[in-house]
Amino acid sequence: MKTSLYEMIYKRKSFHLFRNTGNETLTAKELTQIQKIFETCIPLDENIKVDMQILPADQTTCKRGQEYCILLYSEKKLNYLQNIGYIGEQLDLYLASMNIGALWFGIGKVEETTYHGLDFVIMLAIKKVKEEKFRKDMFKSKRKPEEEIWSGTTLSGISDIVRFAPSACNTQPWIVENHQDYLSVYRYKKPGKRGIMPAVKVSYYNQIDIGIFLLFLELCLEHKEIGYERELFHDDGTNEKALNAVYKLKKVMKKKCFSSYKTDII
Repeated sequence: MKTSLYEMIYKRKSFHLFRNTGNETLTAKELTQIQKIFETCIPLDENIKVDMQILPADQTTCKRGQEYCILLYSEKKLNYLQNIGYIGEQLDLYLASMNIGALWFGIGKVEETTYHGLDFVIMLAIKKVKEEKFRKDMFKSKRKPEEEIWSGTTLSGISDIVRFAPSACNTQPWIVENHQDYLSVYRYKKPGKRGIMPAVKVSYYNQIDIGIFLLFLELCLEHKEIGYERELFHDDGTNEKALNAVYKLKKVMKKKCFSSYKTDII
């Protein structure tokens, strides 16, 4: 089966608790397929090594009713957190196409903090979920208004859609400035709201959030057949507002990276 990651933007949701989601369990074939899907995910920076492993729920501190947790690992290089967010959200959207619910769980801990020489970054809690439990109307989700996260001329089908990217404690730490021929994407977090996040970890999780947001932005640009060249900038998380990426827009799209993916169980 071919599936569009863009279409899954409208279906996915964060399952903060897996309650009344059905009794179906993940099969060995599905777990194998998740690993294979991860290996096909496109990195934000191909020079950063990443890996993953799937553990039963009771081997982590996440207690949300999930069946398994996907642990994401990375070497620590410039923009490694954004890279993990970018890759992990591809996986999140893939999972939605397979009726596997997911939750980015930032405060989860594991006994082994390294895997194949890479450091643990974050986990996704997962469980097989009934189709009807996924999102029915994305626009009912609580998000900042378009004008709060987008400066300059809005782009229909882009500026109104990207704001639905998931983020830690729904902080939505992004601002896009539209300069007509290019877009500037900033990590920006007003002081205050941080939910259950420890204050010292807000910028850590928000850098992961930016990677998720960049994926949503690129999926929307490709859906509207707007070509782009991306330039990444280093964000060490120390500033309240930091430039993360610039997208030079083009009238012609030469190649789509995320047009469709095969999700057959092999």
